[in-house]
Amino acid sequence: MARGEFCCTENVIHEGAVAQVRAAMHEAAALDTVAGFFRVLGDGTRMRIISALLVRELCVCDIAAALGMTKSAVSHQLGTLRAARLVKCRREGKSVFYSIADDHVIKMLEGGLEHVHE
Repeated sequence: MARGEFCCTENVIHEGAVAQVRAAMHEAAALDTVAGFFRVLGDGTRMRIISALLVRELCVCDIAAALGMTKSAVSHQLGTLRAARLVKCRREGKSVFYSIADDHVIKMLEGGLEHVHE
């Protein structure tokens, strides 16, 4: 297709369509929050951590060993994931165990993987 085939050749606003879209669209603030959520998920290391936590709850040492990373690097990424409310943690003695925050995170990852494997 030629470049011009991807753009209107005249400037006509379809008022009904524009009104329908404006009435149905989500608020800009909510969409900005979702974009931030996807930015957090857009990091391969964080996705590998989430993938590991889909299997089971793990402590920082276990995640580091499973992914071949340092505990410091894992802790840094877990902080980002926790701030985005994608993972949660609990303390047991001297260990802190991490798990997926809720089913929405699981559905997001599964949906992304399904799309990739189509």
